[in-house]
Amino acid sequence: MNRLRALTALLVCLSINSVAQTAPGLHGVVTDPSGASVPGALVQLHGPGLEQRATTDANGKYAIEGVKRGTYTVRFIAKGFAPVERTDVEIATQAALDVQLAIAAESQVVNVEAEANSVSVDPAQNGDALVLREKELAALSDDPDELSQQLQALAGPGGGPDGAQIYIDGFTGVDLPPKSSIREVRINSNPFSPEYDRPGFGRIQIFTRPGTGKIRGQAFIQYNKEALNSRSPLLDQAKRPPYQQQFYGLSLSGPLFKSKASFGFDAEHRTIDENAFILATTLDANLNPLKINQALLTPQYRTTLSPRVDYSIDANNTLTVRYQYTNVELDKEGAGGFSLADQAYNQTSSENTLQVTETAVLSPSAINEARFQYLRSAQNDAANNAVPALIVAGAFQSGGAQIGNSSTLANNWELTNISTYTKGTHVFKWGGRVREALLRNTSVNNFGGTFTFFGGSGPELNAENQAIAGSTEQLSALEVYQRTLLFAQEGLTGAAIRALGGGAAQFSLNAGTPTANVNQIDTGLFVNDDWRVRPNLTFSYGLRYEAQTNIGGHGDFAPRLAVAWGIDGGANKAAKTVLRSGFGVFYDRISINDTLNARRYNGVAQESYLVLNPDFFPTIPSLESLSVGRQPQELQLLYGGIQAPRTYQVSVGVDRQVNRQVKFNASYIGSRGVHLERSVNVNAPVDGVYPDGDSDIRLLTETVGFSRSNMLLVSPNVNFGKIFLFGFYGLSYGMDDNEGQPANPYNLRAEWGPSSYSDIRHRLLLGSSLPLLWKFTISPFFLVQSGTPYNITTGIDSNNTGFAAERPELMAGLSAANCTGGDLVYAPEYGCFNLEPAAGAATIGRNYGRGPALVNLGLRLARTWSFGGSSESGPAQGQNGPPPGGGGVRGGGPGGPGGGGPPPGGGPPAGAFGGMTGRRYNLTLSVNARNALNHPNYAAPEGDLSSPYFGQYLSLAGFGPFGASSTYNRKIDLQLRFAF
Repeated sequence: MNRLRALTALLVCLSINSVAQTAPGLHGVVTDPSGASVPGALVQLHGPGLEQRATTDANGKYAIEGVKRGTYTVRFIAKGFAPVERTDVEIATQAALDVQLAIAAESQVVNVEAEANSVSVDPAQNGDALVLREKELAALSDDPDELSQQLQALAGPGGGPDGAQIYIDGFTGVDLPPKSSIREVRINSNPFSPEYDRPGFGRIQIFTRPGTGKIRGQAFIQYNKEALNSRSPLLDQAKRPPYQQQFYGLSLSGPLFKSKASFGFDAEHRTIDENAFILATTLDANLNPLKINQALLTPQYRTTLSPRVDYSIDANNTLTVRYQYTNVELDKEGAGGFSLADQAYNQTSSENTLQVTETAVLSPSAINEARFQYLRSAQNDAANNAVPALIVAGAFQSGGAQIGNSSTLANNWELTNISTYTKGTHVFKWGGRVREALLRNTSVNNFGGTFTFFGGSGPELNAENQAIAGSTEQLSALEVYQRTLLFAQEGLTGAAIRALGGGAAQFSLNAGTPTANVNQIDTGLFVNDDWRVRPNLTFSYGLRYEAQTNIGGHGDFAPRLAVAWGIDGGANKAAKTVLRSGFGVFYDRISINDTLNARRYNGVAQESYLVLNPDFFPTIPSLESLSVGRQPQELQLLYGGIQAPRTYQVSVGVDRQVNRQVKFNASYIGSRGVHLERSVNVNAPVDGVYPDGDSDIRLLTETVGFSRSNMLLVSPNVNFGKIFLFGFYGLSYGMDDNEGQPANPYNLRAEWGPSSYSDIRHRLLLGSSLPLLWKFTISPFFLVQSGTPYNITTGIDSNNTGFAAERPELMAGLSAANCTGGDLVYAPEYGCFNLEPAAGAATIGRNYGRGPALVNLGLRLARTWSFGGSSESGPAQGQNGPPPGGGGVRGGGPGGPGGGGPPPGGGPPAGAFGGMTGRRYNLTLSVNARNALNHPNYAAPEGDLSSPYFGQYLSLAGFGPFGASSTYNRKIDLQLRFAF
């Protein structure tokens, strides 16, 4: 702890106080006709030596250092504006050149696109990165949940099983802002920068819009009703279940004080009458199987408010303050799938976030940015867990919702300081971040108790339900439960019921102190140098150091290296082919929840009883009897020598500019994960003997997992006026051994198998926009991917580990007719499985199955009507920044290698959807279709061989690997948006 405090103090002292500047250079501010700054403008310097470039930051500022003395031509290019060229610019020392751009005519827009769509050796302009601005974002959903899914799909598998890490204006852990407030999204940009902790090929950076120089705004309403949607192919009822969505949004921005401050305000409210899809099989009053195929209405409410103020303290210091409030109410959560309607509970959550960014331009070559975030989130669950729960694996789950009246309150803060200094051909960047999470969690989960039934075996029964001597057959979990009820009605004892194939597999019950408090601090320091060795060669090298509390070691050093070489560039000639390579070490943090669970489920703070093969169903034993009888518990332990998970990543690729409108990238990305987190029962019995002398389940969280993945990505980028294309094709192979509980906790090598997130072999994702007749525009967003691996298990806890994770043996050569006997089950797609393989028998590997392919086409058809007088202020959707000096610096700093601001050429001009039409008012009507082809996209089927649903599809897939509502297959939204 003391060491982390010292690192925090060091972080506070990282800012630059003063930097001398003597070398020749050029700096200035680029503004639009209203005087508002223009971020992301490309500045080209032509003269003695080779061409030099920079991009303006969020303030519209740029700086180019390491300039030879002489006379230059300077060209300014920004999308939506006419190019500006200044000739005979004398640079002897530090020169200033401010430029005001004019709105571009249609023909000029095409030329700007062609010039900006070029390749570069800038580390932040890797060709396999995706940069989404207004036009590309318009092809995505306005709904925050759907937008998150689409962005995660665009990021690909590089983010790991938890998905890509999302940054909002440089901050982590925040809910997505309203889409109307998003200026730009960068995905997988500058992947080996030591500024970031997580792998770069799994990073989503979202930048919100600064205020504008004139009052601007927009409002929209989006509507959906079940009549506009198609019914899920899994739903039996002929009539579509009731569904309704009402989604409202408002966005305003403008000046507060002329040339000093601007504001932005975004608000959204969404009401959805959603449905949970229940697909289960239970028993009727006569103990006969009863299938349930039901849509349960689950209303949802979401409200987001997000004001922002950009204030220019003086010519060199700016302050940005942003606040976001999000409130979500979810009714009847927990129902769906195998969980029946009585498992539903209500959940409310809120998040309050305050972000403050101060940017100091200390000199034309030095910038310091300090950021602070405070985040307070609360979640409350309301459920009745006085009634015990019943789980029949692979069939149904009913009874009380055991989450009970639980709650979580988190108070998190984050402090970041980043300094950038340009010296000659070097751009030095250093800084750090410190975060603290304070968690107060109240959990009464499973205080009512739960009975669980797994599959098993028992004697065959005759017509009178009498056991046939010498016979045996395999039983599903539902059949085990059925026999339990049947023989209990006949008055048999628990032992006698178990002998006939009945009996619960587990009984669990928690008790003790509900509330626990835990805190965690982590910090990261970094230093980096982007060295422009030659105008066509950049070498980037840096180091990151990370540490956290709640684990033993504090020595996580992460070196990063990257090279970009324009192989065909030369004197006064821009490269059209850039070779890139990089290597980096990336650390992940041990979750605060691991510490919370270890402190809570230690047998003292809370007792977590887990009785295997109980014979007292359905009676709930008293806590006193469980304690006096020293019944086994499920203890959760955190290994004392646990290490931070790490990933070694290497990349080799080529960026190629085909012509002035087309460029593409082809890259290989290899990743190796070590010390990955997993949980194992280290007290599982061996030949019936428990290593620790008792039958407690000891779940030890440790970092002993491994992963490996190899990906080939091809990314096209086409920009031609109003037509554009972006996306990627990915070929991916991945293996790991840390997904879920192992089949045998003493043979972890057997868990090495296809990764459920990185072994999706083929992915094709494309977004585009095409102008149609009568001023209509259509924007497709298309995803095709191959099937996801899934695990096939016996559904039986044969080894008494507490988990039904064992895998079967596949009996080669046995036909369906010969696949008979107590332990054999025939699956048409695979063959004959033995659910109780003999010791030493070869079982199938983990994730042996593979789900179906996915084809999902999203379409947006839009038409904009423009009226009113001409607008002089440029893009209505805020492509321009705040008044000069407003807003915060983003990116690498003051131009040059790794320069700040959005990379040029990443997207087309603004305004294809009512943003920039040259008129004061714009009214846009759009129709948005999700899964426009109405293609049934199924999630992986049920993999429990003891389930009556084995091999059957139980839910629909969403966009990519994420789940979706299963009561509609195609969804069509209507939206009306007014912008001024």
